[in-house]
Amino acid sequence: MCAMENTNNTHPYAFFATLSRMKYIERWALMRNSRQETLSEHSLEVAMIAHALCTIGNLRYGRHLDADRAALIGIYHDASEIITGDMPTPVKYYNPEIRSAYKQIEHMAENRLLDRLPEDLRSAYRDVFYTPDDPDEKYMRRLVKAVDKLSAYIKCIEEEKSGNTEFRSAKVSTQKSLEGVCAELPEVRDFMRDFLPAYGSTLDELSEPRPEDAKA
Repeated sequence: MCAMENTNNTHPYAFFATLSRMKYIERWALMRNSRQETLSEHSLEVAMIAHALCTIGNLRYGRHLDADRAALIGIYHDASEIITGDMPTPVKYYNPEIRSAYKQIEHMAENRLLDRLPEDLRSAYRDVFYTPDDPDEKYMRRLVKAVDKLSAYIKCIEEEKSGNTEFRSAKVSTQKSLEGVCAELPEVRDFMRDFLPAYGSTLDELSEPRPEDAKA
């Protein structure tokens, strides 16, 4: 039978218990939300779309990307916010000095998380947080970073569809940022063209057959 209690007086490892608190970290803290989004929900969405972008890259553009690894990186990409909290984007990117300082804080928070693992597991999880010197890995992490923007744009669409105008300017600025990304990452362009129009639809609208399917 598995031991359910710590009976040998060793300190318990808190890595996964700490990660479980992602569901308590709320995003968009400075904005009025029609529905609050948690860090846990955001991380799941980033993981799913990152996997999709790598799949698109492999099947349409002949790349050799590890889609499963991209999903894993997506799950953990904002894990440091459990310690730092979600810093609003206008503050984080206010100037290069603040951005650089925040990156250092992120790295410190990631190391604190890794310290909550048994020593023999740390190297495996450190590899999730830090980029190996590999071209495919670097490209994949660029995709994950782009998905972070895509997820923000999807949030803006959903808030707008719910009648909330609070995200109007955020949608414009995020769309402009994504237009620049699409020029460099065709996988992002394809996802936005093929899948983004369905976001914000009602359940009935999502269930309707596509016109090309109805003709078949």
